[in-house]
Amino acid sequence: MPLTPSQAATLSIGALAIGGVILRPWRLPEAIWAVLGAAALTIFSLISPSDALLAIRKGTDVYLFLTGMMVLAEFARHEGLFDWLAAFAVRHSKGSAKKLFLLVYGVGTLVTVFLSNDATAVVLTPAVYAAAKQAKAEPLPYLFICAFIANAASFVLPISNPANLVVFGTHLPSLGSWLSQFGIASIASILVTYAVLRFTQKGVLSGAIRTEVEVPPLSAGGRLVAAGIAMTATLLLIASGLDWPLGLPTFLAGLTTGVVILLHERAAPWPIIKEISWSVLPLVAGLFVLVEGVEGTGILAPIGQLIASQSAQASGSTALLAGGITAFLCNLVNNLPLGLIAGSLATGSHLSTPVTGAMLIGVDLGPNLSVTGSLATILWLVALRREGQEVSAWKFLALGTLVMPSALLASLLSFNALAVR
Repeated sequence: MPLTPSQAATLSIGALAIGGVILRPWRLPEAIWAVLGAAALTIFSLISPSDALLAIRKGTDVYLFLTGMMVLAEFARHEGLFDWLAAFAVRHSKGSAKKLFLLVYGVGTLVTVFLSNDATAVVLTPAVYAAAKQAKAEPLPYLFICAFIANAASFVLPISNPANLVVFGTHLPSLGSWLSQFGIASIASILVTYAVLRFTQKGVLSGAIRTEVEVPPLSAGGRLVAAGIAMTATLLLIASGLDWPLGLPTFLAGLTTGVVILLHERAAPWPIIKEISWSVLPLVAGLFVLVEGVEGTGILAPIGQLIASQSAQASGSTALLAGGITAFLCNLVNNLPLGLIAGSLATGSHLSTPVTGAMLIGVDLGPNLSVTGSLATILWLVALRREGQEVSAWKFLALGTLVMPSALLASLLSFNALAVR
């Protein structure tokens, strides 16, 4: 069936906006392109102002979550926590680039599991860059870890990725049921991602790195930030267990940590506030509006009908198909908004547990293909640019083409083997 003029216009604007986010013509920030695309949809009446505002409001929990994490990250930077962690990691790598790589990967896994994939992008990336700089090592192999493990380990727990809560909504499995469903698949994802990353970076990791690094004493402010991050992880686990949104607890934890530090140091908040990457928030809002517009065209309905018609059989091939399609689509529209679509489809079409679970794996792991696949990867790019580093969309795609499909296949096969028993 041919596209209507409004469908063609919506898709064209969406494609141009996403292209702008990926390529950043004239070095303009990603947020500008997302906001311009959202504004164009509204100006040309391709989406109503009320629907645009509704789409923006859908992201409220995400905005709160990101604000809390960015506040924690900026205080961690300001109070020297990143430098302390960097020196600690370099000392324990004992002069081996391979050991430092493994250490960073392990830390990235833990941060993703207990603080979420977005936290890995926002909080861990600056620390890893500092570690590579202290070790006088090429930073990109270690920085790639932050991007890829942020998605690869993002379905170990429900809180490991905000998209998990979006996909399941009010039907979130208990923690025990979650681990039984996704535990083996998560391990497969983490191990395969490590193996492929390690293989692709072996040439850079063959040499020795600097070890003569003194671990400076951690300041009182640094200890307070570390305590705030630990408090945030605890609150996220509690909120997940109680089926609460994660945004407000994260925001309150970040705000409380910042206020305590400022009061302790009798300092003004403006230097910290000025350094936070606030452009991330309109970027996310713009993405929500763009996806609302694309969803409103109805072009995704045939895909949903295909999956729904096959899901009644709960066959292994259906689950693999659902996971593969979802993983690919993440790289067209971003995984968080796509999680909303997947959640609506799972509820409205009464999809089977194996199919819904496979779609969640696709939502979480599929974004490792491209820089626009997940919000975490976009946040990672923003964090890199703050450190003066650049990774082109094509360079990431070249690596993602090797990393993502192999990890996705291993995870889906592992999940499917348990789900169909």
